[in-house]
Amino acid sequence: MNIRLRQSVIVRSLRRKRSSTVAELAEEVGVSKRTVLRDIGALREQGFVIQSDAGRGGGLRLDPLSVQTTTRLSVAEIFALLISVASMRAVGILPFSTLADAGLAKIEKALPADKVSDLRRFLDCLYVGPLAPQVDLTNMKAMEPALLPAFETAFLQRFLLNFQYCDAKEVLTNRIVEPQAMLILPPLWYLVAWDPEREGFRHFRMDRISRPKYLENTVFRRRHVTFAKDVSPICNVSR
Repeated sequence: MNIRLRQSVIVRSLRRKRSSTVAELAEEVGVSKRTVLRDIGALREQGFVIQSDAGRGGGLRLDPLSVQTTTRLSVAEIFALLISVASMRAVGILPFSTLADAGLAKIEKALPADKVSDLRRFLDCLYVGPLAPQVDLTNMKAMEPALLPAFETAFLQRFLLNFQYCDAKEVLTNRIVEPQAMLILPPLWYLVAWDPEREGFRHFRMDRISRPKYLENTVFRRRHVTFAKDVSPICNVSR
């Protein structure tokens, strides 16, 4: 059970019960009492009011009106917000851009140092540009929600990506590639990857990708990707 899930279980348990001991919570989530105490401290920092009753028979009580007040977003969630803002700006339709940038800056400031590092490395792989007017959008589909979390791990850990790809002729193939960049040409998104089998770079429309998964212990090297002159790194348009 990861930290976020464990802490959610602790909160739900305290909401259900009038009082609960550290030992009872430790048994419920399957960790040591020391770990539960650390989780209680973290939950208090997030805004939950958890009171401790001293003495024999005492326990922990959660104020039923207390809620989480600090931001707990994953790198993928923050990345999704950033690229949404950047892609809208790239096509010139970003109202209230100053407020959007200020809000994103506050979210980033609240992240732990390691998450900020991951976020910046992730953003280094993203590029934005204009879509050519002759591109056919009639068969554009919704992208699978699983894409971004799988891509996050694959890009940060340099794992190969495995997915099924349906091309413009509706031919379905299984692909294993080295993800090198993500390209947003609003409203289309592309995965730019090195295809070892074909020994070259390929652009995969992300709305045509399904069943994505990263392959652990398959580390690849970064390759230089050449883009058109009207394509820019997201850092040049997201701030």
